[in-house]
Amino acid sequence: MRSRFFLFVPLVATAFCLRQSLNAAQIEGVEFKDSHKIGGQQLVLNNVALMRYQVVIKALVAALYLGDGVKSKDALTDVPKRLEIHYFWNLEGKEIVKAANKILSDNLTDAQFETNRAKIDEMNALFENVKAGDHYSLTYLPGKGTELSLNGKKKGLVAGADFASAYFTIWLGKKPMDVALRDELLKRK
Repeated sequence: MRSRFFLFVPLVATAFCLRQSLNAAQIEGVEFKDSHKIGGQQLVLNNVALMRYQVVIKALVAALYLGDGVKSKDALTDVPKRLEIHYFWNLEGKEIVKAANKILSDNLTDAQFETNRAKIDEMNALFENVKAGDHYSLTYLPGKGTELSLNGKKKGLVAGADFASAYFTIWLGKKPMDVALRDELLKRK
């Protein structure tokens, strides 16, 4: 009987580990893959987070993916990264853009904002209204640019490492959209 127990424990542990790797992360009913292979780059899930509005209302969940081996502290540098955002509420595209511009102006110097102005406008023009359940993906690959997708459909690509570093400050900068969201996304899962 005792020998069966010692055989059973490793089997249960293995099954648990396999289950964990198959379901990389789930938060508030939204599942995120453990990795994405995009443009020959392996992007690995760093962490997921919930953002609340007015402390109690669930607004969105997000996942941050970084290039294999990239450390969280380097997320705003010229490294592969992906941010997936799943919305719980309907939002107008113009409201997303208005919030993005406000947060960018808080995180960038006037000179940085003006240098990136045309690219910021190019990216902002891609945003559409979202309904509860929709998701945006923002993926940056060095040498390629930052791609915005809505529900898996590519909306456009904006070139430039400086632009990507600037634009990702909306979620990962010193003055992000939500500090708790940023801090959780930058923790390793």
